Amino acid sequence: MTIDDRSEVGNRLARLEEKYAAMGQDMTSYLDGLLHADFLTYWDYIHIDTLLSLQNTRTPIPDERIFLMYHQITELYFRLILDAIEQITLSEVCPLALFKRQLERVNRYFDVLIYSYDIMVDGMDKDEFLKFRMSLLPASGFQSAQFRKIEIWSADLSRLIRADERERLKDETDLSKLYPSLYWKSGATELATGKKTLTLRQFELKYSKELIDLAGRAKENNIWRRYLQLRPDEQNDADLIAQMKTHDLNVNVRWRLSHFRSAVKHLESRPHAIAATGGTNWQEYLPPKNQRIIFYPALWSEAELEEWGKKPKMLGKFFSVL
Repeated sequence: MTIDDRSEVGNRLARLEEKYAAMGQDMTSYLDGLLHADFLTYWDYIHIDTLLSLQNTRTPIPDERIFLMYHQITELYFRLILDAIEQITLSEVCPLALFKRQLERVNRYFDVLIYSYDIMVDGMDKDEFLKFRMSLLPASGFQSAQFRKIEIWSADLSRLIRADERERLKDETDLSKLYPSLYWKSGATELATGKKTLTLRQFELKYSKELIDLAGRAKENNIWRRYLQLRPDEQNDADLIAQMKTHDLNVNVRWRLSHFRSAVKHLESRPHAIAATGGTNWQEYLPPKNQRIIFYPALWSEAELEEWGKKPKMLGKFFSVL
């Protein structure tokens, strides 16, 4: 070890001693702990054994494992997306550079999910899917609370109101009055009776309070509100606008169309389509041109809004053919 190396080690030890002294701790005790601690292994850090023990399928049908694991992977990506969004929405101050960096991350994660959805569309055998899906009732991807949190953190709650209620509630600010008319509730109604499905009733029982509380926290600091807090020149930043529009498209067009393609592949049947596992009205609920959920309408031109979810150029590289 050279003199310079010893000096660098000494400097770092001094900094460590200062760090632990500020906490009223003895640095030498921590060094003793390092001497006795085992080396960290990859499998312990990632918890591989635990992770691989979570694929508890309900049937012996092989392709159920694909279905289960892809949804688990999706939820992990949703956690990454929420982590990135919350660095925008929960930061005391969110400078432009941080805003753009975190949105880039959000969009990158969604790109991976959208691109990889071919695993669900083409990577499962239709006959196997139609067998094991009956053992999953009434569970549904509709019940992903993390996806609902992404929506709530992205824009004002009024942007999530179903189409037939928007005019009536356009000036409403009371979250308790907006929440019952969120668009996704209409997607979980029984086709025959119009009543709430068990899927929706289960979801509301578990998550409604949490989501309403979140909507209250997000009311003044969701992504759109944070955007409006930027200086005018920052709001006009072309890269930021592009990132926000990409986020809008990814969540409200491309991700939904991924699911729609899968539903058409596996559930479309003649003369009658097969109902989704949760009894959701997927034919009306999934197409983005029907729901017209748009986070940031002020960033889009009138022509773009008119063609929302229709034109191929809006769908991106993942949907060259629908």
